[in-house]
Amino acid sequence: MNSVQGLLAASVISIQNSCFTYPACQNCFSRLILDSRRFHCLKCGCSGEAKDASYRYRLSLKIADTNDLFDITVFGSCLDPFFGVTAENLQRYIQDFNQLSGETNTESSTGALVHAVEACFIGKRFIFGV
Repeated sequence: MNSVQGLLAASVISIQNSCFTYPACQNCFSRLILDSRRFHCLKCGCSGEAKDASYRYRLSLKIADTNDLFDITVFGSCLDPFFGVTAENLQRYIQDFNQLSGETNTESSTGALVHAVEACFIGKRFIFGV
């Protein structure tokens, strides 16, 4: 799962998602099912209190090299340097911002984050391990 088969130098054309973190199982990295008090992993059966759920980055991109377009998804801590914080901390900042600002509609904070991510990635060239 984590082995790199090759390297691809490509430019980011667009960001395909607007939610860059997800609650992740610490055992298998699958998306957790969250309710207000508990989390549960459908893949490995891990469960616990929702407040203890950890988060992981997931960034879906459309990229292009000199010949082709590709849809790829980048996961995990390799994105920490681009965001400046871990996925766990970013998720906490977003939740704290929404609580402090009294936002019931999170579109404004999400929109600002999407614009920042687009400015960071779109038009830039990266080397992807595929």
